[in-house]
Amino acid sequence: MPTYAVTGATGRLGRLVIGRLLDTGVPAAEIAAIVRSPEKATDLAARGVEIRRATYDDPSTLPGAVAGVRRLLLISGDTPGQRVAQHTAVIDAARLAGVERLIYTSILRADTTTNPLASEHRATEEILAASGLAHTVLRNSWYTENYTDQLPQYLRTGTILGATGGNKVSAATRADYAAAAAAALTREEDGNVVYELGGTAFTFDELAAAVTEVTGTTVVHRDMSAADLASTLETVGLDAGTAGFVAALDHSIALGELVTDSDDLSRLIGRPSTPLHDAIRAARA
Repeated sequence: MPTYAVTGATGRLGRLVIGRLLDTGVPAAEIAAIVRSPEKATDLAARGVEIRRATYDDPSTLPGAVAGVRRLLLISGDTPGQRVAQHTAVIDAARLAGVERLIYTSILRADTTTNPLASEHRATEEILAASGLAHTVLRNSWYTENYTDQLPQYLRTGTILGATGGNKVSAATRADYAAAAAAALTREEDGNVVYELGGTAFTFDELAAAVTEVTGTTVVHRDMSAADLASTLETVGLDAGTAGFVAALDHSIALGELVTDSDDLSRLIGRPSTPLHDAIRAARA
């Protein structure tokens, strides 16, 4: 039976977590990849990882997927409005299967933030606390890829739009968070643990300057109110709901809710987080 299991294992984070486990010496036979579509996991199977099919939306598939597993990484679902039910199903299956520790990917400052994504994470943390399962909560700040994935747009328009009020965001790369998740899966912990995870913080002005320096194309940051950002995003094609949601995320940054001075990430991964300039270079390549 595998020791470790990762849900959402063919997603961008899950695949990196399994790669990190393998690269740090965990035998493939000790890892199970829990996936919705096994045909997307042939590369993992080729490395000796056990593939188990399950989906968050069908609780009947979950007991078999977590059977015999000692430590389970629950990567949060990607469908807002459905996450609490999905996560509860996994937690219930893990508890009944006797999983020794469940690791959950949450959001920075989940217990206090006004971030519009936080309520389902906060509810999941509460359900996990009430479950009796030993658990580790990884409260991740933003992915640096939230910004580097927009590099073509930044270079085309010469502008980074934002409503952050000059505040910072402690973003880190997906690979950094994956390394932290792999470390949390394999380390010995006593009791329940919460890690506040984030990389070296930067402002959007600093992001624009880094993009300019790396690419040689001048990019500037244009800051505005959340309401003005929402209106601007509507003019370029976003529907009102999506535009308002994006603006609300930036407003959370303006309130200081996505910045942390915690060194939990660097301690877990045993190195500093990936520098912003390096992440931009990788995205450009």
